[in-house]
Amino acid sequence: MAEVVALGEALIDFTPAGQSEAGNPIFERNPGGAPANVLAFLSRMGVSTSLIGKVGSDLFGRTLQSVLGRAGIGTEGLILSEDFNTTLSFVELDGKGDRSFGFIRKNGADKMLREDEVDLSLLEGAKVFHFGGVTLTDEPSRTATLQTARKAKKRGLLISYDPNYRPPLWKGAAAETLREGVRLADILKVSDEECRMLSGMDDLSQGTEYLSGLGPRLVFVTCGPKGSAYRLGPCYREQETFDVKTVDTTGAGDAFLGGILFSLLRSGKSLSGVTPADADEFMRFANAAGSLVTTRKGALLSMPDLGQIQALLAGRPSC
Repeated sequence: MAEVVALGEALIDFTPAGQSEAGNPIFERNPGGAPANVLAFLSRMGVSTSLIGKVGSDLFGRTLQSVLGRAGIGTEGLILSEDFNTTLSFVELDGKGDRSFGFIRKNGADKMLREDEVDLSLLEGAKVFHFGGVTLTDEPSRTATLQTARKAKKRGLLISYDPNYRPPLWKGAAAETLREGVRLADILKVSDEECRMLSGMDDLSQGTEYLSGLGPRLVFVTCGPKGSAYRLGPCYREQETFDVKTVDTTGAGDAFLGGILFSLLRSGKSLSGVTPADADEFMRFANAAGSLVTTRKGALLSMPDLGQIQALLAGRPSC
């Protein structure tokens, strides 16, 4: 029985790993997928987790199933498809470690998950249901994702959502579809660009006010090296992040959201009982988690442990 259940993509990120003797770029195969990354962080913190999704019954899908299991993530809800391939993502990094993506997903198994394939028994006893926007790009996974979130909400689970907007995956306008997820969320995590896109407002304070009006009680905004912000009712606050040597930002937002969920679970509070002081503390922990992930390449296998986060929070060099 898992405390946190996520529905969404597990995929392979091919990340830069230097050049060959001929001068061609070399890519390293890394397991990833935003919902899987969030669960990997939580599992690292000792939280029981489980992933609902679909990968191909191919080399990559079987590797993902194995890696997720070794990371402590339950894979009972992960389907290995004989008909569709595992989605692949090729990541390019600039000099600051910021990313751009290219996807091989025309027949990606993650977007072929059907509602009738979702094992709802995995929600029994869970406290949190998390989902992201990548499985909202296409049918049948869009319906499967939104319907499962609705059912989880009716069962009283806390709903966590990250739009995770990736322009190459969308055929048309994405904002209204992604806002359907916002309306279901109790906790929303967006990037600063996503906040502006979904709200139509440049000012983050105004944008988070608009987004919170759609339903979420807590809205968090990640702003890369500038830090992060949150809105809790009328309270809007910003916070600086930690100064680290960044090599790859992949997974930073996922670790940040994992840090928020872990902090809330550890507090023992219901969401209605969270105060601005609590949210300040949650966000500082999440900033530390996200910062540490950027110091390593990859995402799912690069999540820090609690001791490393506590060392950064205390201003001590980590081991």
